[in-house]
Amino acid sequence: MPERKPVILKLSGELFEEESEHISFNRYDAVAGQILNIVRETKAKMALVVGGGNVFRGREANSRVDHNEADSMGMMATIINGIGLREALVRNGAEDTRLMSAVDIPGFAEPYIRLKGKNHLKNNRIIILVGGLGKPSFSTDSAVAQYADELGCGIIFKASTVDGVYDSDPHKNEKASKYSDVTFRKAMIEDLGVMDKTAFAMCERSGIPIFVFDIKNLAHLPKAIAGDYSFGTLIHK
Repeated sequence: MPERKPVILKLSGELFEEESEHISFNRYDAVAGQILNIVRETKAKMALVVGGGNVFRGREANSRVDHNEADSMGMMATIINGIGLREALVRNGAEDTRLMSAVDIPGFAEPYIRLKGKNHLKNNRIIILVGGLGKPSFSTDSAVAQYADELGCGIIFKASTVDGVYDSDPHKNEKASKYSDVTFRKAMIEDLGVMDKTAFAMCERSGIPIFVFDIKNLAHLPKAIAGDYSFGTLIHK
């Protein structure tokens, strides 16, 4: 049997906050526990890309602020979450978890090097990728699409605030219709919005599918790893 390809999971920064706390160590702990259960159950080689929206979103900065500087602040926010999640994973038993950053911060994380990342996955280490792509104007959606291609991942799992892709915002339109699957081209043309268009275009080029699901169903991820996409939406070429 050929070796199964690694998977990559995109986690939004909002996952690490609670009502009274932008940064919640209880949430880092809870997410780490779920990830470790998934890895133990599936034996999947896993990379994680974390957002920073609980700390700061560059795109929400005041229009007077230079967008490059605001995006840089957003990249630093992802590093904060990466450190918190790594600590929780290590403390819960994944002692060889590696934090890799596109931004050069050697005192806190390894520099992201493609071949080194692939080697970590080959040796069954969980890797957390932070700092986006290390450049302004690129979202963590674009980062997960790029890293998936570079690391040879078989699929991208996008943990969202809704249980899939809809034809309109289900938070605003109660009659919104959910897709069970949709092509990258359709998602781009209809501006379905669950990820940015750059990420869709990158995945269309690489042929790596995206499965969008509700973050509340993170514990069901082993089903998707086994090929059951019934609880979300599969975006494919």
